[in-house]
Parts: sequence; C-alpha cells; structure tokens
Amino acid sequence: MRISKPSTHNLALLALMGAATAALAQDATRDVSRGNARQAAAEEGQKAMDRLESAVARGKNAAERAPDPRLPRTDNPVDRRRAFEGLRDRTHMPEMEARARSAQARGEASLAAEREQQAKALRQALGLEPAEEQALAKAAPAVEARGWVPVLFMSSSMPIATLRTYAAQLAKVHGVMAFRGVPGGLRTMGPMAKLTAQILRLDPGCEGPNCVMRDVQLIVDPIVFRQHGIVQVPALAMIPGDPTQAYCERDNDSPRAAHVVFGDSALSGMLEEYARLGGKEEVSHAQALLVAR
Repeated sequence: MRISKPSTHNLALLALMGAATAALAQDATRDVSRGNARQAAAEEGQKAMDRLESAVARGKNAAERAPDPRLPRTDNPVDRRRAFEGLRDRTHMPEMEARARSAQARGEASLAAEREQQAKALRQALGLEPAEEQALAKAAPAVEARGWVPVLFMSSSMPIATLRTYAAQLAKVHGVMAFRGVPGGLRTMGPMAKLTAQILRLDPGCEGPNCVMRDVQLIVDPIVFRQHGIVQVPALAMIPGDPTQAYCERDNDSPRAAHVVFGDSALSGMLEEYARLGGKEEVSHAQALLVAR
C-alpha cells in the first residue's frame, strides 16, 4: 500500500519533535547537574570557612589561657656559684687559646691596615696626598736645608685666585703658606682640606686623587702669627729653621724673623723690601731661586 505524501511529512515532523524534546531533556539534566555541583562546592567552601574560624577561635582561647613566660632568676647565689664553678672546671686548651689570640691579633692588624688605606684614599681624594704613581715620578734627591724659609702669612678669607697666585710663587722658592686658623674651627678640618686642594692644584678644574699639586707646604699656626705681630695679610717673614714644626711642640722663644713685610704685592717685590729693611742675606737664596725659574 502506498504512503501518501501528507503522511510522510507528518512522520518527519514527529521525528524532529522527538529529537528536539530529547535534546531539551538532556540540557535540563545538565543544568540540574551543574546547579548541584555549584551548590556542593559552595557548601564545601562554607564548611572550610567554618573550620578555619573555629581553629582561630581555639587558638585565641589557648593563647589567653597560656601563662606569661618567666625568665629564670639571676639573683640566686646557688645558681651563680654553680655557674662560676662550671667555668673554673672547664677543660683547659692552650692550643685553642693560642689560636684565638692569634686570630684576634690578625684581626686588629687587618683593621688597622684597612683604616690607614681608607685614610690615605681620603687624603688623595681631597688632593692632600699625591697618588702612588705621582709620588714615584716626583722622587728626587732631597734639597739641602736653608738657613731662612720664606713664610707668607695668609687668610682663608682671601680670594682663591690670590691664594693660588702666591702659592705658584712660593713653589719656586720652597716657601711656606701660613694661616692663623681654619674655616669653621679646628674641629672641622673638611673645609680646610678643601681650601688646601683648591690652592695647590695646578689645574683648578681638576677633581680626584690624581690631580697634580704644587710643592708648597701649608701650616695652621696661631703662635707664629702672634710671635711676629701679624695684624694684616699678606705679610712676608724669613723665618730661620723649620717653620713647619707643629706649633704645639714649640714655645714663644722659638726662632723668629728679623723683619716683617706687609703689603699686597708680588713675592719678588716683598723680597726686595725685606732686603731693603736689612735682610739682604736672608732673602738672597730665595731671590736666586725666583730669578732662576
């Protein structure tokens, strides 16, 4: 018997409806399963939080009930006597003590060497001491001691350019530049170290330990100022002996210059004035060095 076309269409529609119904049923089942999984995860998380809160509460209660820590008593004479007896009865180990003393001596020597190395590096950085290469390059036979040393009395308040000019002239005659005090007082040597570097550096723009310095000694000596009655600067005096000796090692009877020349003029003019005052012999060597260079 032949199936009519309308019947065929009805069967196809029924099949499609059945498939759609099955798919919807499967989706509903999946949604229900997912909802159950979410609910189970939320319940487990809540249980974990409850357990954590319970553990924290138990810890707080235990801490409140715990007794305060008590340190052992140190004023018990029995315990103290027992401790000292234990120290006296310890095993004597001469080798260990010798090794400890040796290690202590090595540590102290190493610390002293490190301090000296750092101090030297600081002096080189400030320009107060030449680097090792410069010291070797400048090594030369010692100059014979002279009877009189040109000492130029200066002030740290003078312009740096003026101080540098006088330092260049003093370097030719192996003179000394003297200051009554230091900027900021004797307890702060940093400003004086900086001023010294500014005066003695050949290149005023040079920085660091490798800068070339002029061969001029700077001294801080209030006694030599008082001995020569220095009331204004610059001033020149030809001092016999060694004017660079520390003033704390000298007294008021130490040798002093016969004359003092005041005036802001070149070193050559101040030497000529000193000779005119009667110190021709004292300045002869310095004048010869100044002319030779």
